[in-house]
Amino acid sequence: MNTRFFVLPLLAACASAHAADPGFARVFSDHAVLQRDQPITVWGTADAGQALTLTLNGRSVSGKADKNGKWRLQLPAMPAGGPYTLDLAAAGSAASLKDIMVGDVYLCSGQSNMEFAVRNATNAWATTNNSANPRLRFLNVEKSSALTPQDELKQPAAWKVAGPDTIGDASAVCYFMARSLQQRYAVPIGFINASWGGTTIQGWIGRDSLRTLPAYTAGADLVQELATQPARAMGREDKRVEAWWDAHDPAAARERAFKAPGFDDSAWPQLTPAGSWKDSGIPAFKDFDGVAWFRTTVDLTEAQARSANALQLGPVETYDTAWVNGVRVGGGSTGWAWRDYAVQPGVFKAGRNVIALRVLNGGSAGGLTGQPATRGVRTVDGQFVALSPGWKYRLGTPLKGQSVAPSPWDVPTSFTTLYNGMLAPLVGYKFKLAAWYQGESNAGAGEEYRTLLPLLMRDWRRGFGQADLPFLIVQLPGYGAAPKSPGKSGWAELREAEALSVKNDAHAGLALTLDLGDRFDIHPTQKTIVGERLARAARVVAYGDKDIAPGGPEAVAATREGGDIVVTFRQTNGGLLTYASNRAIGFETCAGAVCTYADAVVAGDRVVLKGANAAGVTQVRYAWADAPFVNLFGADDVPAAPFRMDVK
Repeated sequence: MNTRFFVLPLLAACASAHAADPGFARVFSDHAVLQRDQPITVWGTADAGQALTLTLNGRSVSGKADKNGKWRLQLPAMPAGGPYTLDLAAAGSAASLKDIMVGDVYLCSGQSNMEFAVRNATNAWATTNNSANPRLRFLNVEKSSALTPQDELKQPAAWKVAGPDTIGDASAVCYFMARSLQQRYAVPIGFINASWGGTTIQGWIGRDSLRTLPAYTAGADLVQELATQPARAMGREDKRVEAWWDAHDPAAARERAFKAPGFDDSAWPQLTPAGSWKDSGIPAFKDFDGVAWFRTTVDLTEAQARSANALQLGPVETYDTAWVNGVRVGGGSTGWAWRDYAVQPGVFKAGRNVIALRVLNGGSAGGLTGQPATRGVRTVDGQFVALSPGWKYRLGTPLKGQSVAPSPWDVPTSFTTLYNGMLAPLVGYKFKLAAWYQGESNAGAGEEYRTLLPLLMRDWRRGFGQADLPFLIVQLPGYGAAPKSPGKSGWAELREAEALSVKNDAHAGLALTLDLGDRFDIHPTQKTIVGERLARAARVVAYGDKDIAPGGPEAVAATREGGDIVVTFRQTNGGLLTYASNRAIGFETCAGAVCTYADAVVAGDRVVLKGANAAGVTQVRYAWADAPFVNLFGADDVPAAPFRMDVK
């Protein structure tokens, strides 16, 4: 018997019995760091109307819980210091948090390269063994996708003090930035990491902001509707998806009968999915690209049926729609993403329940690619009712290279849901800066990212009540095929969108990483330098350091001089230099859509493109490729920023 099924009910009972005890919100715990020099807001729960007193470092403030049992109190701004005890007192009860520091707090977010842990980074062994620092702390926000902004984190937080036993779990990029800044400014520093690998930027923007863009208004509203009118929203989404199937699969109308609980599948063969259907050993699946149907059943007791609220299927390659007893419960569009579908009350029944799954592989592996033990029905009281390993199956229409657009609540391409679940619960906390490392999942849509990234920065500043919150953006490194000739590049366009977003924002800085990528691995392990370049930008943008440039050499003009074109740079920090050659590689001149490599020679703060002033040349590009090789740096070993600009 698996005892974990009984832990949650016991905890729920205990929580109910002690509902009168005042408590802190989940973002607060022992070892937390609170932002210095700004009013300190603390919040939590208590009995409705209960009088409370909050005390930190000899300063106290009093108030009452509202009618919903929520309280929010604000202490005056304090200088860096600690450790302190944060005390919450009420009549007959109290709560305390220990080892609280006041210093600088950083918010770090993005996708997998921000999530990337210290234990996986280059030189992790030495980093871990030398990490003990009681004045450096961190908190990892548990992944949570929510349809509406949440007041609380999914689980209680656990602030951790940096040390050999803890730091391996921290975001490597955020840790190396924080470590560098803590050494320089000698104040307590804490960082909160709220990241989710593979996610697009649209999921991290609040609904009110995202829906101002016409392309996202309907989707953002549908996410809200799923929260308030789930049957209606799911019905609308079902119509959209089925319209796609009617347009692409001539058998779609006929095969819809397969989802019905009463359909007779006794003649269908059976398999136990545990990987790609192409590797299942079934000849018909060996080279099959198209749609296949799967059906199974699960028996539930009356109590289980009443509390069943989710269907867990594990990963599915690639596009699926799932039904329980003929009711659509979800769909997905990313092969590695686990299918964990919320199921509304009343869908599961006591006795036999039929689960039907339609899968389109889109040219990839195909099928239920996880392990059978991961598939089952979950209940609100913590039970997991496993599905039988075997499924009935039937091949449908071959459809090679087709894809189904995802639902707006589907992670990793969801709208607003990551903001709702992972950032909205932090509102009230104050931050010294925010660091953003994301864009891999939006590469190929650089033009749109020019709008989305500034929108995210405005949205967070509004949400956290910090109009001038400094933002640090990690520009994408190189990844993918090395260029053999000039061409188009989705990654270069995304880097340009990041650079323009920073250029147009007085409180933003850019960390260049063009030389730190791995063209064979989208997760380069050299995170120390990335963090230190973020720290460099932070010194200027967040701490007001006037003695250093925030980044590397930046092109400011391309002009014609005789037969040459001359590119002028700023922030060279002592002049430009080239490594391993007396020429700078990666420069191109473009005449319309036709670009050619240029012979480039460094001269102080300028790069001369020899003989490039040819008829028709109107534009210069540098490092314009997914994974460019570069050798142009400033005197302090920071690479020149990639760019494209018109020739004047």
